[in-house]
Amino acid sequence: VQLQAYGGGLVQAGGSLRLSCAASGTIFAAYVMGWYRQPPGKGREVVATISSGGDTRYADSVKGRFTISRDYAKNTVYLQMNTLKPEDAAVYFCYADVVMRRGLAPRGYWGQGTLVTVSS
Repeated sequence: VQLQAYGGGLVQAGGSLRLSCAASGTIFAAYVMGWYRQPPGKGREVVATISSGGDTRYADSVKGRFTISRDYAKNTVYLQMNTLKPEDAAVYFCYADVVMRRGLAPRGYWGQGTLVTVSS
């Protein structure tokens, strides 16, 4: 299973970006999918998650500005980021709990990270 994330880049404060992450490979089912970020010099933190049933959760710092969604048929998760702030600058990683075959336990997979830079 591979997760390919893309969509990062440089944006001015107040601007928007949309991140995408597609899971590929042997996938029977994808459960929780989400986005994490790691600001420079800091640890990785959760940004938003979405369950297989569509339940979403957000970090307090992004509520009202970011929206997570997914395309179940494509095993793809998106993160629409609006009103970006300099403190949103980080490497963003996607994550997915995937079952490769019926009867196997879910296993977590990470994407390679995509850099988001926000200029003030």
